[in-house]
Amino acid sequence: MSVQALSAMSFADVSDHIRRVADNIEQVIHGKRAVIEMTLAALLCGGHVLLEDVPGVGKTMLAKSLAASLGCIYKRVQFTPDLLPSDITGVSIYHQQSGDFRFLEGPVFANIVLADEINRASPKTQAALLECMEERQVTVDGCTRLLPELFFVMATQNPIEYEGTYPLPESQLDRFLLRLEIGYPARAEERIIVEQQSRSNPLDALRSVLTPEQLTAMQRLVKTVHVSETAREYLLDIVDATRTHRDLYLGASPRASIALYRAAQALALVNGKEYVLPDHIKQLTEKVLGHRIIVRPEARIAGMASAEVLRDILKTVPVNEI
Repeated sequence: MSVQALSAMSFADVSDHIRRVADNIEQVIHGKRAVIEMTLAALLCGGHVLLEDVPGVGKTMLAKSLAASLGCIYKRVQFTPDLLPSDITGVSIYHQQSGDFRFLEGPVFANIVLADEINRASPKTQAALLECMEERQVTVDGCTRLLPELFFVMATQNPIEYEGTYPLPESQLDRFLLRLEIGYPARAEERIIVEQQSRSNPLDALRSVLTPEQLTAMQRLVKTVHVSETAREYLLDIVDATRTHRDLYLGASPRASIALYRAAQALALVNGKEYVLPDHIKQLTEKVLGHRIIVRPEARIAGMASAEVLRDILKTVPVNEI
């Protein structure tokens, strides 16, 4: 199907394509439909995802499955303390025969980039990747090179081991649209995973069901998803409540409001809706705002986390009829 034909499709048709992608990924990542849909929503609105979970739950498999389902270029970067910014962005090398410098592209010149254990690299190296995420370009030796139009970063962090790590500061965490957890599978899903892996890796049989060009066209459709004044005010009420909550030292910024707005539009499209519902905003609040707020030290000592604060806010902020 051509991009021109795709641009004329209805919201239901586009969401059907997204459903096929989600079904395809679920052949590898079992029982995590909500995480898959959230990831696809981030991809649709041009955001990036931070996966924060323990090793072995499928973070890398999710990135590989997504790339395989879209038939796009996938690169993985293992972040280590000795990783340099040029190892990510690329480097100019002198070519002796021609007498000039040639640029060797780094792994960021791909459609889907997995930044594995991003907090193990130095702040300077982290900043090199996050600049690519924000500006969608790379500047090396005074020459600026644009990244692919479809550019999506999935970064991972291990929330258990902090020794030898460089935690991302709040200003850099803010560059990620969503922070997600995959979590352990249920017993039934884990049984399927074990049985599948005993025969072969299901990722090897995965085939693309969408092209990068089609997905790029879908990204343009996200901004046309309707957000009513009531839904918009509900979103702003939630963000405003983070700035006055007694247990928060730092509330959500205007960038967080925009991120929640965009993510709600994308999730509505993933769910086959032409408009945003309060439920879309509720589902995304913790994922979008959780890493953009700071809990007061005294509340943290008492065992309060950002997720609990946001759940408290969702209970107190009223939802008006749309």
